[in-house]
Amino acid sequence: MPADATVIPFRPRPRRPEKLASNGVMGMTLFIFVEVMLFAGFISAFVIVKARAPGSVWPPPDQPRLPFERTAVNTAALIASGVVLLLAHRAYQRGKTAVGGGLLLATLLGAAFVALQGVEWAALLQEGLTLTSSTYGSLFYTIIGAHALHAVVAVGALGWAWTRLLRQRLSKEALSVVALFWYFVVLVWPFLYFQVYL
Repeated sequence: MPADATVIPFRPRPRRPEKLASNGVMGMTLFIFVEVMLFAGFISAFVIVKARAPGSVWPPPDQPRLPFERTAVNTAALIASGVVLLLAHRAYQRGKTAVGGGLLLATLLGAAFVALQGVEWAALLQEGLTLTSSTYGSLFYTIIGAHALHAVVAVGALGWAWTRLLRQRLSKEALSVVALFWYFVVLVWPFLYFQVYL
């Protein structure tokens, strides 16, 4: 080594602090936060319009009543789906790989919720409740339709996760991202149900 060479002591790189959550989970958490604000806006509009209804009669007397008893069955299917997914998700995070049955059951229960809501909508349309029949109809289809769209996408994501699991290509992060979205769909529904249907 030449006499004028400077020796630079070796310094290990500082360790990065561990992430609280993966990028996918953080991204989905931020997305859900925005969606919560969207549904909060919907519910606020619904409450204001309901409070200003002529003669405090809500829903309007010329509009069909929502089938809250039948929708309670749909609600039970959706909540059961969320519970089943929670159990499968937690087991998968602990390293258990035999969660395909739970993931499939959660997907089927979610699909049943969407299908039963579709049947309900068809009946309401036949009874005269449409997007243009009244403010009541507009609010109903906007709020519940937005949730239905989220539910359809989330059921598709659950199906995607299940097929990935069958091929042994489902990462824990991917399941967590899908599960977070489904938990949002499940948890926002009771608020919508109690505000809009009851």
